[in-house]
Amino acid sequence: MSLKDHPQQHKNIPVPRTQEAATTKTTSNAAGPVAAVLRIVMGLVFVWAFLDKTFGWGYATTAERSWINGGSPTKGFLGNLDHGPFADMFRGWAGTGWADWLFMLALAGVGLALVLGIGLRVAAVSGTLLMLLMWAAEWPLDQFTDKGEPTMSTNPIIDYHIIYALVLIAVAVLAAGNTWGLGKFWAKLDLVKKNPWLR
Repeated sequence: MSLKDHPQQHKNIPVPRTQEAATTKTTSNAAGPVAAVLRIVMGLVFVWAFLDKTFGWGYATTAERSWINGGSPTKGFLGNLDHGPFADMFRGWAGTGWADWLFMLALAGVGLALVLGIGLRVAAVSGTLLMLLMWAAEWPLDQFTDKGEPTMSTNPIIDYHIIYALVLIAVAVLAAGNTWGLGKFWAKLDLVKKNPWLR
């Protein structure tokens, strides 16, 4: 007598889970928290940069050069560029009001979006654009400055700006705001439903 003779008995036979299936489920369950941690940490990098440049906490920016004390968030970085095909253009932007405001708004906006887990698509696009501009400003492809000194570039293509951009894209694609963030709440808002690009 075979199982074909008793289909009901066949339905009640438990199917053993393979090691591969168990591993896949464990990996899937871990993806959400891992992506969330990556999102929050990346967000704190942007938030810290904004706060340090605003208040001058003495790390990258001294109190005397802080934004609230009349300093320029872009003058030090862009004004001292000494190599690359776009150096003249970026030096021309250094210290201008529009460049300072756009730079600081980008840092604050991307940072808060990542920490809160909302608007990750917008954060990914704007943050990636910012990172690519900063990459172009530093121009790691050059081995020497205009004065012939070593640029100390550690990699001609992939530096931390590229890594940051890839992280921004990854957390948006993975909807990392849905874990330990306000992503699900954000997605239910009427404005976001009508404009999915705001997710």
